[in-house]
Amino acid sequence: MATNRRNWMLGGVVAAVMAAMTGMSFAAIPLYRMFCAATGFGGTPDITGAVAPGASGQIIRVRFNADTDPGLPWAFAPDQNEVSLNLGDEQVAFYHASNRSSRPVTGMALYNVTPEKVGKYFHKTACFCFNKQTLSPNQNMEFPVSFWVDPAIRTDPNTADIKVITLSYTFFRSLEDAERSGALAKAGPHVGPMSAAEAVEKSKSN
Repeated sequence: MATNRRNWMLGGVVAAVMAAMTGMSFAAIPLYRMFCAATGFGGTPDITGAVAPGASGQIIRVRFNADTDPGLPWAFAPDQNEVSLNLGDEQVAFYHASNRSSRPVTGMALYNVTPEKVGKYFHKTACFCFNKQTLSPNQNMEFPVSFWVDPAIRTDPNTADIKVITLSYTFFRSLEDAERSGALAKAGPHVGPMSAAEAVEKSKSN
């Protein structure tokens, strides 16, 4: 009887430990993303909501990259290969996607910046990431993104020599696909929606 009780207690302890480990594994991704968002670690852009301070007279180039998961039948690309902008000056850029299949397909984008060490100086103010986007057969859609680069990038010895930053977006069918690919853990967080019309007006005023 005592042996059965000990076995039952041991089984309960093992089950509790396994449940705790499972919970930690599910929590690892959001905790990692929160850490990255606060520190810029892993190339995750800063999203503290800081307002762009205005043009500093120092120029940096931002390149745009687009990838599509093999499971998503879309064509996805940036409208421009790169831009040159003043540090501290807000910029709007556009990506576009088209559904190449004969049925409606939903996708979701993640993003990141490289080199990873510039993450804390790259400020996203609006983008289309983490929003489900459904395209009808052969439909085309444009996606705006707004950002600025902190002039402090030039006073940091670790980033003072950076001349080019690459902003990358990848479209997946779902977060589950993104997680399986390993992209979700390094993705920058969502920073709020901006319609194409709002982005066009903003780009005209810059």
